[in-house]
Amino acid sequence: MRQAIPIVPLAPLVAGTKGRGTHASAAHRFERWEREACDDGWGSNEGTRSPGPSGPVSTDEGNPDVATSALPRTEVTLEPARSVLTRNNSPDIGFDVSINPYRGCEHGCSYCYARPTHAYLDLSPGLDFETRIIAKTNAAGLLRQAFDRPGYMAKPLALGTVTDSYQPVERRLRLTRGIVEVLAEYRHAFAVVTKSALVERDLDLIAPMAAQHLAVVHISLTTLDETLARRLEPRAASPRRRLQTIERLARAGVPVGVSVSPLIPFLNEPELESILDAAAQAGASTAFSVALRLPWELAPLFREWLQRHVPDRAQRIMARVQDMRGGRDNDPRFGTRMTGQGPWSALMRQRFEVAARRHGLLGQRVTMDLSAFRRPAAASLQEGVLADPRRDAGPLQREDAFTEMQSGTGTPPRTDANRSRRPGSAEPRENMEPPRAFEFPYTSEAPSDGRASWPRQAELF
Repeated sequence: MRQAIPIVPLAPLVAGTKGRGTHASAAHRFERWEREACDDGWGSNEGTRSPGPSGPVSTDEGNPDVATSALPRTEVTLEPARSVLTRNNSPDIGFDVSINPYRGCEHGCSYCYARPTHAYLDLSPGLDFETRIIAKTNAAGLLRQAFDRPGYMAKPLALGTVTDSYQPVERRLRLTRGIVEVLAEYRHAFAVVTKSALVERDLDLIAPMAAQHLAVVHISLTTLDETLARRLEPRAASPRRRLQTIERLARAGVPVGVSVSPLIPFLNEPELESILDAAAQAGASTAFSVALRLPWELAPLFREWLQRHVPDRAQRIMARVQDMRGGRDNDPRFGTRMTGQGPWSALMRQRFEVAARRHGLLGQRVTMDLSAFRRPAAASLQEGVLADPRRDAGPLQREDAFTEMQSGTGTPPRTDANRSRRPGSAEPRENMEPPRAFEFPYTSEAPSDGRASWPRQAELF
């Protein structure tokens, strides 16, 4: 019988990091300038008193170790997008199309592999990623427009694969809700991965779709230790709340999977069996796990997080990560990027398979029906695409530091072909894909079709 490994206590919370996964706006790989902090003796935050012998003077009654004025506020930019569907041909991912209504994620997970994507916006993968959120206000309208195109064929579609679609700002903007409404209207099968309990809000749409084999939800459950979760995922739902979400979804008849990802050696890896056991008891029917990935700027950010919160294990954790990645911090190759390589990686996979099989979570991937896709007769190509972002977002309260930015002109105008075609008309039979089903979300198999070259964008992560 495998003995439980005790969890080593975490280091005390460092001032200025409350509620955030990182404390600094680290430079990104496209940065042209280098900036260095300098203390001129006047203090780093206007309105705070000079630090005493024990550090900053607290202005937070709830947590005397943190100066409230030093905490950055979340800024949400409302921006119409040009497109909303992202396609991939990665052989180790089980879906073809994904939708991400937000760029950046307020959950602030310190390990998030999507952090480097903020560099494309000339923003920091560090603090900016979790405090500078871009909301694609016309996502639902663009999705409707894409579904109405004559050549569109239903593909395996995943919601929230880069950033969490149910992150805190979704409670007010309801962009994900609008996307799910369109998916339900067109009977398009989809899967969603989230660590938020807000997904329960959309049960009135997800549950009927699940009954028709059109929806599945995966809850990301990284740890059962609430103290560790607060440091790893500072603004995500607590582990106990996520287990409750699994239970409620399962009770509503929705197929629920659990994602024990990422698996980090000597941090949450000792909990692997306990997490799967708790998820199975809550009602999960499937499970998958992905090894820790540290692309681009994420590697130094995560190293810094380890030094702040688990300095006694930081070197040991990174040494094991490098053992799994061929001596590097990250290995982006298809076939190994999700699982790692070497004896330690093989051991973690064996442990996962044994525990998942024990609870009936292995080999139970949900098969979903793609042949149910249809276009409603009353579908409109332009509805909501160029609308004022404030129309559907509801009232925005200024204390949440929302800002609005109108960049670009939204989506391009309809082509002549689109103007001449009735929105509800049937798609030509020769353009339709034969009905099939798909499994979600990941596979560990290497490419088998002999392709030698792959898009660089797909290799990035």
